[in-house]
Amino acid sequence: MSFPPTPATPTHHSDLNSKESKTLDHIPTVQEEAREEHEQGALHPVASSDRRASSTTTLNQETVVTHGMEHRGVTKTSKGDKTIVEFEPEEGPKQWKNPYRWYCTFTATSLALVVSLGSSMPTGDLPGTAETLHVSNEVINLTVSLYVAGFGIGPLLCAPMSEVYGRRPVYIVSMFIFFIFTLPCALAPNIATILAGRMIAGLAASAPFCNVGGTVADLWATHERGIPMAAYSSTLFLGPCLGPLFGGWIGQKTGHWRWIYWVLFCFCFAAFILAFFTPETLEIVLLRKKAHRLNKQHKTDMYISKADLDRVPFRETMKIALLRPFILMSESIIVLFSFYLSFIYALLYATFFAFPIAFEEKRGWSAGMTGVAFLSICIGIFLANLVNWWQETLYARHAVKHGPVPEGRLYPMMIGAVTLPIALLILAFTSYPGMTWVGPAAAGVVFGFSMVTIYVAGNSYIVDSYSHVAASAISSKNLMRCLIAASVPLWINQLLHNLKFQFGCLLLAGIAVVIAPMPFYFFFRGDRVRTRAKRALKVEKKDVKVEGEGAV
Repeated sequence: MSFPPTPATPTHHSDLNSKESKTLDHIPTVQEEAREEHEQGALHPVASSDRRASSTTTLNQETVVTHGMEHRGVTKTSKGDKTIVEFEPEEGPKQWKNPYRWYCTFTATSLALVVSLGSSMPTGDLPGTAETLHVSNEVINLTVSLYVAGFGIGPLLCAPMSEVYGRRPVYIVSMFIFFIFTLPCALAPNIATILAGRMIAGLAASAPFCNVGGTVADLWATHERGIPMAAYSSTLFLGPCLGPLFGGWIGQKTGHWRWIYWVLFCFCFAAFILAFFTPETLEIVLLRKKAHRLNKQHKTDMYISKADLDRVPFRETMKIALLRPFILMSESIIVLFSFYLSFIYALLYATFFAFPIAFEEKRGWSAGMTGVAFLSICIGIFLANLVNWWQETLYARHAVKHGPVPEGRLYPMMIGAVTLPIALLILAFTSYPGMTWVGPAAAGVVFGFSMVTIYVAGNSYIVDSYSHVAASAISSKNLMRCLIAASVPLWINQLLHNLKFQFGCLLLAGIAVVIAPMPFYFFFRGDRVRTRAKRALKVEKKDVKVEGEGAV
């Protein structure tokens, strides 16, 4: 999943490439959005990215001589006697050596994998937990719901904190809280202890979800970002799919649900230790440290980072982080795409309860073998990533013909919109007792493929359309996605049992069919929708004449 460019109207192909390369590598953070709002004095989006180019500070790049020493990588500013600190060549995160950048990507992505694993691992023996604590299935399902709800609420706080204090401190603190509050779940004498622990752990676990994508964007330029971002985005779905596999076998082999939490506790502790070995990658923090180092070295206070020079009060940053996601929910694009992506994410959590019915209740499989069935979804996720890499080529061709408009991101989503109801129909008609397991497993493969192709493309479309307020747009989508997914464990069992499994799957397939035309409509008419939208970027789809050898 790659971050898209800020749309611009190109005049010829060389201009398209130059404009795209400048904007693709950077998506505004919440703090930058807050700075923009602070300068304008109102809560409304900019109409054009050109406003961001203007500044009250005049900068002149040159070599600065201080205390008889020559310093590169700094910029003089007319604002007082301060000197802006910048990166020297090969000093910024995007210029680090490839092995080190991959190490940073691996450590951050591993954190996301562990916290996503924690969302579904307890489903390996929910009936045993309910029996021990003498509660109903609906109550014990809250252990999943509260954790996932924390995923949606937590980023409202974690995202701005990481942009002020850096990604590494947020990783460390959040993983410590995640690790500490998983322990009470393993020792819990009652259901209240587990629910409280899971809610707090979910809030803390949200930090990697809202930060790892930023870490990848910090490290890799746009043309390099495809594989690293695909690896990160896959963890959002691989972790929840592997959770029932681990949890099912642990519960089956040990005979007690507490061992599931003990093993999860060990994973949490490993993630906490790994967080200490995750380097800082946020440029504003690295430049702040560089300025502090130069000031200390030369016993002066003249060096400063640009972020600190134009620093916005933390209260303003929090105001944007907390309010703007709700303001953007009035946008039709945000609402429609967020609902579609929320439906996909809800279906993922529905499988944690549908697969046990299809394999355990109807075929007599053990909990461990039912967990193995989730590998079919993992296969689909792998196939979807192949399509998403191909999408980069399709987007480049579309950008040459029509400019870098968001609609060029929707090719995989259109494919997934067709295959999603097919997956649900296969599951419905192959889950009768006595039928082979191949049918539901095939449905899992098709579902995993559909889920990732829809989600990655839809997420990219939101970022393209609201790239000037991308952090807030993503927070708005994540909040809706997680709250809807959190509700699934509370009603999915009743739906599949009371309505019967086949009819329940048919109902979900019907919803998938109803919303399937949406990506097709936006592909052909999305520019008109964005023109009418109040806060989306107003960029029209145009035919671009390509001349010379620069065509993609």
